[in-house]
Amino acid sequence: MPFSLSPASVLAPLQLLMIELARLLLWLALVMAIFVPLERRFPQTRQPVLRHQFREDLGLYFLNGLLPKLLLALPLSALAWLFHSLSHGGYFAAMAAIPVRLRFLLALVVGDPGAYWGHRLCHEWPQLWRWHRVHHSAEAMDWLVNTRAHPIDLCLTRLSGLVPIYLLGLAQPSAQSFDLVPILYTIIGTIWSFFVHANLGLRFGVLEKIVATPAFHHWHHAADDSVAANRNYAAMFPWIDRLFGSHWLPSKRWPERVGLPATTATPGDSAQGA
Repeated sequence: MPFSLSPASVLAPLQLLMIELARLLLWLALVMAIFVPLERRFPQTRQPVLRHQFREDLGLYFLNGLLPKLLLALPLSALAWLFHSLSHGGYFAAMAAIPVRLRFLLALVVGDPGAYWGHRLCHEWPQLWRWHRVHHSAEAMDWLVNTRAHPIDLCLTRLSGLVPIYLLGLAQPSAQSFDLVPILYTIIGTIWSFFVHANLGLRFGVLEKIVATPAFHHWHHAADDSVAANRNYAAMFPWIDRLFGSHWLPSKRWPERVGLPATTATPGDSAQGA
């Protein structure tokens, strides 16, 4: 029988694509409505909304809103199946009995160390840095820099946080395809990533020791200070960087320039900051 495409088989993917594009447009409008006024009111650096590289970052926003989701679907399904097939006894049943709220909080604590090491390796392994350097090529910081990334790099960093969550049974412990925990983890992580990249000059006092802030992550993008190179890898919890000796957050200073550094130091090349 000769191969042929029916109208329904053509329209279904197009409908899904239009739904995804509509979702991305709504999400973009929401994030802009939150962060653009905040950045205009409390800027760390005075710059126009449509700054240099804005169009590039907007294109990457849509690309990275579509492609990584497709690339991650199979690995995440395989992870869930693999960990369940290797489990013994009632471990996953016990994890499934934990309330979703508690599993989500545990997922935040468990996922961030995985994200930390995935991020750190992207800086320390030349093969991974080739992709990750796209993110660090941003020459100005604002909320949209969050999505300035190579799609493969974005997939790898997301996986590094999700793998320990699946491994410990905090995501899909009952092997059902729908589970709120990985969805909430991804949503909260995405919102927080928009926040730490934002062009906000606010400092948060003692809270900066507990959660990542724009000042914390802006130093990660610093290109003008060899002491700050290869620091602040954690996505949400700075204590992870303190634990592994990669924390750097001066109490009053901000980096003078962000972007690709002339040289890349190793974490052990500089003393830990306070």
